[in-house]
Amino acid sequence: MRRAVLFDLMDTVLRDPYREALRAATGLELREIGAARNPEVWPRFEKGHIDEATFAAGYFREGTGHTFDMSAFHAERRAGYAFLPGMRELVVDLREAGVGLYVASNYPVWIEEVRETFALDALFDGVVASHHVGARKPEAAFYEALFARVPCPPAACLFVDDRADNCTGAEAHGASSHVFSSAEDLRARLVRDGFLPG
Repeated sequence: MRRAVLFDLMDTVLRDPYREALRAATGLELREIGAARNPEVWPRFEKGHIDEATFAAGYFREGTGHTFDMSAFHAERRAGYAFLPGMRELVVDLREAGVGLYVASNYPVWIEEVRETFALDALFDGVVASHHVGARKPEAAFYEALFARVPCPPAACLFVDDRADNCTGAEAHGASSHVFSSAEDLRARLVRDGFLPG
């Protein structure tokens, strides 16, 4: 039976520049942003329930007086993406070993831009994002949509994410999981579990 590794994308495979982009877009520090933002807007955007313009217009709660500069946000976001150390090499090694590889990401419509920039379709067998399925990790609907698209049973999958709650969600659907900290730590787990030769 073929096995698969399902990767979160941001802060697992790629560096996530979101925080720096927020500061560029708002001129505020993260503490100030957290106190003024509308907490419902980002999850709705990630699920594809609202478009980018609605996200920017509604990012802050009414009456805060803050604005969101989407051009500055995009400039910082695009400049900040990069493969985390050792991760591209690890993905290539898994592909050469014949392991199924999938992205399982909470990310909005920008996933398509990232997909092209980093040639994800050449590295992975599929990309499943919250934007595609209308649900976010750790919601059950995300994992149901994910495993419906992966041609391996959950028991044959290792789910890798930098958030423990997302890993717990995958385990509830029958997969094993690994909380990501570094490529070196993940490689050791993959060798131990037989995904890669020792």
